[in-house]
Amino acid sequence: MKVRGIRGAITVDSNTKEEVISATKELLKEMIDKNQVTIDDICFILFSATEDIDAAFPAQAARELGMKYVPLLDFSQMKVEGALKNCIRALMAVNTDKSQEEMKHIYLRGARVLRPDVNFR
Repeated sequence: MKVRGIRGAITVDSNTKEEVISATKELLKEMIDKNQVTIDDICFILFSATEDIDAAFPAQAARELGMKYVPLLDFSQMKVEGALKNCIRALMAVNTDKSQEEMKHIYLRGARVLRPDVNFR
């Protein structure tokens, strides 16, 4: 088995705890479903959020989905002029027999603009 990375991102409509948790759950469920992984397959998840998101930690959503023992880390996204706002990004490392090319990266809502070069999803 190898460790592979799955990227994902989603935007939120508002900076509220409910919206941050709900959007992050939507993103994580899609990443898990489209890549056919289980929680036990996940090595760790790194989350970043743009500076305009401070109502909740995205990792809380993962805990609420049952990821009790998965190492999780939240941090601030680099501030770059003109960059996408209200965005939560995730990098999920998973144990799998699939090749990196087979991994399906998930970009939802306004975050689809982050990778127009590739048809993810």
